[in-house]
Amino acid sequence: MSYEPPTPPANLPTEIVNTLNEATPEHLRDVASYAEALAEHKEQEARLEEEADNADVEERPDDPPDDVPAKATITIKEINDNRYYYWQWREGDSVTSKYKGPVNPDE
Repeated sequence: MSYEPPTPPANLPTEIVNTLNEATPEHLRDVASYAEALAEHKEQEARLEEEADNADVEERPDDPPDDVPAKATITIKEINDNRYYYWQWREGDSVTSKYKGPVNPDE
């Protein structure tokens, strides 16, 4: 009785398939674990970027704190029916946010 190896997904590049076919079982398990963690990271980055794009952007203030770059803007995020100000700026391909404070309910 002969054992047939699994068929790789059709959309997986040939060079990746060839590299995986040459890997040890231990390396394959490490690759699987890393690939899962990397996929989760990229999905989270995409969600954060989408949130940043959907947030209300206010005028850029002139006085950000020392640990916030001058290019940062203030956004308003609604969490559990409460509104909060966040400093927000890009660092490479990712969006970074820092809590500023609650939005005054009179605004």
